[in-house]
Amino acid sequence: MEGLAMRASIFRSVPGLGGDSQQRPQTGDFLRFPADKTKLVAHSVSFHPVSAVNVSTQASLTVDFPALSETNKKEERNNGEKKAADNIVWHESSICRCDRQELLKQKGCVIWITGLSGSGKSTVACALSKALFERGKLTYTLDGDNVRHGLNRDLTFKAEHRTENIRRIGEVAKLFADVGVICIASLISPYRRDRDECRSLLPEGDFVEVFMDVPLSVCESRDPKGLYKLARAGKIKGFTGIDDPYEAPLNCEIVLKHTGDDVSSSPRQMAENIISYLQNKGYLEG
Repeated sequence: MEGLAMRASIFRSVPGLGGDSQQRPQTGDFLRFPADKTKLVAHSVSFHPVSAVNVSTQASLTVDFPALSETNKKEERNNGEKKAADNIVWHESSICRCDRQELLKQKGCVIWITGLSGSGKSTVACALSKALFERGKLTYTLDGDNVRHGLNRDLTFKAEHRTENIRRIGEVAKLFADVGVICIASLISPYRRDRDECRSLLPEGDFVEVFMDVPLSVCESRDPKGLYKLARAGKIKGFTGIDDPYEAPLNCEIVLKHTGDDVSSSPRQMAENIISYLQNKGYLEG
């Protein structure tokens, strides 16, 4: 086990010689501590990594060690993480993404559906998945609530946990796209920077951001889970759209706008709009 060896200027206090006198032990490879109760005082100490250290507890050693500052601790953690990262290498597969896409007769991508709670994200995601399945296309849906039942069950709805929630889902969605699957991610994902981080994980064009442009008043009137009512009553804190912001996309690929018309605003029609985009971009072909 790796430990710390102390190289110290150590003096033995010898009482009874006209006041305590001090004797320096002879310099050698080891310091032999006396078995009596002589007090050893270290005036200077330096530390060196060694494989093992044997210390006799029959003598007392008085040393003042400066406490590690938070900065030093953070540097140690960062250095440890960097060292771990330096020790891993990407292992290339003998089957590439293009091989899998040729097998599936489609191109992998991520359809990222974002919007307020109650905007219809999950409903459109289900309609899209079914419509593509009927066309013989392989999809998988990562629903925000579903993922929190497993992979992200350790996360709350604090801002930093929401960021980690999106990061994990983005990494999983990237893997699905690499397999050649059309991955549909359906979650509020309120912060623009988090969605942009997920976009940066994929090749250009493979991240298709779909914005459910539905007014807050409409979402609140639907309130399928009763969450807006609880948020208005102050029973839920940090609820998106009430006391936590939603940052609408600035340059998304698709906007599904609520018009109030039953036909154009139907989940099936919205799904067809997304499919038209995928067809035009060649994602439904091998």
